[in-house]
Amino acid sequence: MAVKRFKPVTPGTRFRVGGDYSDVTTNIPEKSLVMPIKRSGGRNSSGKMTMRYLGGGHKKSYRLVDFKRNKTNIPAIVTTIEYDPNRSARIALLHYADGEKRYIIAPDGLKVGMKVISGDGVQPELGNALFLKNIPLGSIIHNIELNPGQGASIARSAGTYAQLSARDGKYAIIKMPSGETRMILATCMATIGTVSNPEKANERLGKAGRKRWLGRRPRVRGVAMNPVDHPMGGGEGRASGGHPRSRKGLLAKGFKTRDKKKLSDRYIIERRKK
Repeated sequence: MAVKRFKPVTPGTRFRVGGDYSDVTTNIPEKSLVMPIKRSGGRNSSGKMTMRYLGGGHKKSYRLVDFKRNKTNIPAIVTTIEYDPNRSARIALLHYADGEKRYIIAPDGLKVGMKVISGDGVQPELGNALFLKNIPLGSIIHNIELNPGQGASIARSAGTYAQLSARDGKYAIIKMPSGETRMILATCMATIGTVSNPEKANERLGKAGRKRWLGRRPRVRGVAMNPVDHPMGGGEGRASGGHPRSRKGLLAKGFKTRDKKKLSDRYIIERRKK
């Protein structure tokens, strides 16, 4: 997919840079894999706002995406590449040989008519899901499990990927999208390739209204609030508010919030780049 600039026929299109959706093959989702979403507007069960700056947005349905790829050794044909309003990447509809249909995160370069398969000992080709122990070293991967059978949780957004750099006993050493190097059990699954829609990072909304269509309300700066609302609020004129911090007083801009006794620290070989 490529991005396109719009003619400045309105103030909103003057600075807009959007996708051309040339990779999307249909705008009608598979009905059996769609379910409704109940939107909360950031409120809990008693109606109290617990998440700020959420609400509104265009009505949308959720696509049931297969992150586990646990339908093993049954080939599937890619029938459509579709837009998903709930994520930045494209999704692909697979028709399995036994008649079942499933959505997966579409890798970059996957086309309609191509065959994909998952399981132990399958070929490390684009879109195939394998165990980390079977993937060749140096391969570019995405949709990586953190725990066996849990389902993919790493490298799922548009254009992201990780690299399998080494293996050490029962662990595979992965270079993450953030730059962090960590160990993951070699019995976890991953998919070959890079996530689709890599040009997503170059898009620009062009106007505040498009942000509202996505369900994001205006974010208020802490220094613009009153002292009762934020530690950085108040002051005469445009007072900066001292050290940058969150609403609860937690320092921002470089303050580490990760637990120093976190058990998963032993699996991290190298921290992400600052």
